[in-house]
Amino acid sequence: MRVGFIGLGSQGAPMARRIVDAGFPTSLWARRDSSVAPFADTTARTAGTPAELAAASDLVCLCVVADADVAQVTSGVDGVLAGIRPGAVIAVHSTVHPDTCRALEERAAEKGVAVLDAPVSGGGRAAETGTLLVMAGGDPEVFARCRPVFASYGDPVVHLGPTGCGQLAKLLNNVLFTAQLGLAADALETGAALGLDPGGLGRILPRGSAASFALDRVADAGGTLDRIAAHAGGLLAKDVRLFAEVAERAAVRGEGTLRETARAALAAMGL
Repeated sequence: MRVGFIGLGSQGAPMARRIVDAGFPTSLWARRDSSVAPFADTTARTAGTPAELAAASDLVCLCVVADADVAQVTSGVDGVLAGIRPGAVIAVHSTVHPDTCRALEERAAEKGVAVLDAPVSGGGRAAETGTLLVMAGGDPEVFARCRPVFASYGDPVVHLGPTGCGQLAKLLNNVLFTAQLGLAADALETGAALGLDPGGLGRILPRGSAASFALDRVADAGGTLDRIAAHAGGLLAKDVRLFAEVAERAAVRGEGTLRETARAALAAMGL
């Protein structure tokens, strides 16, 4: 399978590297030459436009930042949809609104092209070691065909349902993480107010039944959300907003507590 990859950031670049190292013929495109320069020692080729990349690919992977970026690289005379061939697949690894993927699917279907939404979680280090969590939505047969590529950088790789389900799972993951960050910070602050040594509390809670990835991050950051806000606050706020839009429209019962806890955490971060 020939693979095209767009979005060579801190997570996308190691994903693309693992695709190349797995032996898949790979084409790359980036807005900046500096993003493709690290691949000069590989077999990957550089395309002049997203359309040129798509024309040479059976699977086009997008790992750009936001909904607007997905629209930009897929639209127009130089966009992915202008060059892609019937029978090919577009996989959206970005974390975006499920409707963005469904709208892209409708446009792609006119060209005989399938779309999978397959956001990832784990960051650059997990991409380097091939242990990203890949959450996919879309046609099961299309997913099965693309799974060997996803498995080059992901473990586990999980199919969750129709197009949009991967994004829903990723948003739920990030909202729960945000809520847990707020609860962890509250617990550490409460302990300090009760006279407990903050450093000691930060060592014992992550080893007990209260343990969580969020608690680890807050404890490592000294018991506050300041460092996390500076590093990831903007992306978490985006995902909480997207989740709120989806949940309110679907009138999901019982999600209000999760959403409000996450919003309280963002408020504590000053977001």
